[in-house]
Amino acid sequence: MQIVALRLLAFVVFVLLWWAAGVFSGSSLVPTPLATAEAAGKLLGQERIYRATLESVSIYASGFAVAAIVAIPLGLIMGGFRLLGRTLNVYVNALSATPRVAFIPLIIGLLGLGFNAKVTVVFLGAVVPILLNTYVGVLNADGELVEMVRSTGANRAQIFGKILLPGAMPFIMVGLRLGATIGLINTVVAELYTAISGLGGLLAIYGNTFQMAPYFVVVFILALIGVTVTQVLAVIEARMDKWRYRDS
Repeated sequence: MQIVALRLLAFVVFVLLWWAAGVFSGSSLVPTPLATAEAAGKLLGQERIYRATLESVSIYASGFAVAAIVAIPLGLIMGGFRLLGRTLNVYVNALSATPRVAFIPLIIGLLGLGFNAKVTVVFLGAVVPILLNTYVGVLNADGELVEMVRSTGANRAQIFGKILLPGAMPFIMVGLRLGATIGLINTVVAELYTAISGLGGLLAIYGNTFQMAPYFVVVFILALIGVTVTQVLAVIEARMDKWRYRDS
């Protein structure tokens, strides 16, 4: 109950600061909460916002899912085979340091401006944090425990399934939460730099015409999507808390 009360208090403070900013800016740049609520009512009465949200969520979910499917097994393999991990690690870090926007012209040239190109942009944003965290999680496995299990005759698949994967799970969940955040950002980037559509397209339309109230509504929808995904992952992470080490 305490955390709920604190969150409600923080929300009230946020709304008051938002209202003050809207009043002092003359609502030309920052709309008041009331103006934003009115815009939300109008937008939610139109099919356009639902189509845009569904399109963005489809791109986001597809790119994030593919990133998780690729990154987790690859991270486990890199961590389990140390020589391979040290070989590939430098290239993964190079990809991590490269702005994903730099790949967009190449992606457009190869895949066009449609769904596949946007999913690829999301994938490139989400895959690296998941991969690196999985890799680090395996590297932090209990070496003595691995050797003990190996001495009992366990094969490599059993070591991966029983020791390395459970031990790396907290790291993997952190990677998924980071990947989910970056993936959502890249969803908007993809929709702005390829065929303008989805929630990113609405941001461009409302931002370029200075319709700030509906612009804020779209921003809040994106924030709601991000909060929902990260909270779901946080619940899953809490359920996997039995894999965390606790000092007695």
